[in-house]
Amino acid sequence: MSKVSKQFLIYTFIIMGICWGTCMICSLNGLSLQNNYFLYIPYMLGGWSPTIASYIVLKKNGRVENFKDWLKNVFDFKHGLKAYLLVILLAVVYVFPQCIVSGYEKGEPIYIMILAIPLMLLGEGLEEAGWRYILQPELEEKCPYVLSTIIVTIIWWLWHFPLFHIDGVGQQGHSYIAFGLGVLGMAFALACIRKCTNSVWLCVLLHCIVNASGASFKINDTVIGNAVMAGIMIVITLAIVYLNDKKDIR
Repeated sequence: MSKVSKQFLIYTFIIMGICWGTCMICSLNGLSLQNNYFLYIPYMLGGWSPTIASYIVLKKNGRVENFKDWLKNVFDFKHGLKAYLLVILLAVVYVFPQCIVSGYEKGEPIYIMILAIPLMLLGEGLEEAGWRYILQPELEEKCPYVLSTIIVTIIWWLWHFPLFHIDGVGQQGHSYIAFGLGVLGMAFALACIRKCTNSVWLCVLLHCIVNASGASFKINDTVIGNAVMAGIMIVITLAIVYLNDKKDIR
C-alpha cells in the first residue's frame, strides 16, 4: 500500500473514530440523534472523514495546490453522454434486483428522488473524494483491479460499522452482513466508473443517485437480495471494464 493510501486511511479512521465514537458513547448513555440534535455535528463530521482526509493528504503530498484545485479534481463535470449513461445504468442495476428479490414499499414520487440527489452531496456522496479519488486508484498501482476493489470493499464496510451502534441513524437495527453485500456491489459499480471514465465526479453522482433512490424505493434489506444484486453487478461491471479496454467510453 502506498504512503498516500496509508495516510488517507489513518486520517479517515482517526476522524471517524473520534466523531462516531462520540456518538456511540452518547448512545450507550441514552442520547439519540433524534432527540439531541447537537450530535449531528460529530455524526456529519464522521461521515465526511474520507472527504476531509482526502484534502489533507493530497495537499500534504503535493497532489493538489490548494482547496480550489482539489474541488476542480473532484467536480470534473465534463464527460460525454456515454459516461453519464453508464452512471444511470449502474444505478438501475444496483436498485432493481434488490426490489425484485427483496421487495420494496413505494415511497415518494420519482421527482422527489431527483430533487434529493443534490442533497446527498451533504451526506454520503462526497465520500468518493476519498475512496475512489485516492484509495481505489492507489491500490490498483500495486494490486490487480478485482483484488483492489475487494480490499476497498472490506475497508469501506468496516468504516461503516459504528453506524450500526448509534441510536437514531438509518443503519441501526439492520443486518451488517446484508449491508456488506450492498457495499460489495456498490464498490464494483464505483470502481468500474473510476476505471472507465477516470472521474471522481461521476462516482460522487452514482453514490448520490443510489442514496436518493431510497426516497422512492424503500427496499426490504435482505442478505439474499443484496447478494443477488452484488453478483449481477460484479458480472456486468467486469464485462464493462473488459470492453472498455478496447473502446474508450469517457
